[in-house]
Amino acid sequence: MADVLEDKRAATRFRILAEIADRQPAVSQGEIADAVGVTSQAVSEYIRGLVDDGLVEKEGRSRYSVTKEGVDWLLREATDVRRFADRITEDILGSVGEDAAIATADVEEGEEVILTVRDGLLHASPEGDGPATGVATTDADEGEDVGVTGFEGIIDLDPGSVTVYQVPPVRSGGSRAVDVDALGDAARDAAVLAATGVEAVVALRSANVEPDTTFATGEVAADAATRGLDAVVVATADSVGRVTDALREAGVAYEVADVS
Repeated sequence: MADVLEDKRAATRFRILAEIADRQPAVSQGEIADAVGVTSQAVSEYIRGLVDDGLVEKEGRSRYSVTKEGVDWLLREATDVRRFADRITEDILGSVGEDAAIATADVEEGEEVILTVRDGLLHASPEGDGPATGVATTDADEGEDVGVTGFEGIIDLDPGSVTVYQVPPVRSGGSRAVDVDALGDAARDAAVLAATGVEAVVALRSANVEPDTTFATGEVAADAATRGLDAVVVATADSVGRVTDALREAGVAYEVADVS
């Protein structure tokens, strides 16, 4: 669990650093004190500690800026808090909420259903075996969406894999420098295929393959992997960093391969 959720001092430190980042460079300790709910003296002490730890840089009287190390710390803690909140929302509160599933056969309201995940989507069946059960809140014909509540059990998904194939920029040969056959073989096997950058899209089209999306490719691949699907991202070398940043932020394992 994130430090800011376990320790009150760490939580206050996190909030003050976030306030400095929002207000920099002209920082009013009184305004921060009001926003965080502590005294101005306490804010002064916290800022002094942040400066000593290299997370904040003092630029003059009442002028501060968050350092790169400070930004990294904020992002790391914020990511941990978001993951914790997602777990609460999905794993705990989700058990008492309502979700939608695809009916694999005709379902009646109030009927117990077996829940499984197929192709990254929740499915509900009126009979059979599965890792989790629920109760239908609506009638639904086969193939329709059905409301489900009263979840019991755990659907344990093995995360999918993500492979990022790097395509040279046009100045280094672009799509013409790619092993099109190898790229095509890898792309066709993917449950989700994303591409970012003109060179990447052209390389896929040279292999007679169209990507599923060319937008938010790292986020799309990360979401697919968390749903148990294998994803492939084809990206120009200039774009690979943005893709892998999104995968790391989501806590998804990946590998980068070269097809040139």
